[in-house]
Amino acid sequence: MKASERNGYKKSLLEEKERLSAALEYLHAENPGADEEQELELSSLQEHLAEAGSVTLEREIDYSLEEVVNERLAAITKALERIEQGSFGLCVSCAAPVAAERLAALPWASLCIDCKRREERG
Repeated sequence: MKASERNGYKKSLLEEKERLSAALEYLHAENPGADEEQELELSSLQEHLAEAGSVTLEREIDYSLEEVVNERLAAITKALERIEQGSFGLCVSCAAPVAAERLAALPWASLCIDCKRREERG
């Protein structure tokens, strides 16, 4: 892989990392102390199960979003480390090149498409 290509992927990864970090900060800013507030809301809503269910659903959505963002940020960090180590663009499982199309779509991809398919099948 050419240095200019690596630099392009690095730029894309850093931009995505910044975007996701901002999204995570926004999520935290919108829900400060959410657990305590929601516990109070739930205790006052015991008579209204539908409302309590809505509060619980919103909390679960927030937790799910945070988990996905954190997983993506970890993958981006690992991809940036692979760039520094010189192994970016190579499958971490079989060492085959990861297709340029795959890296263009998912610059944090660590597996070639064949290894990813095997992983998904279990």
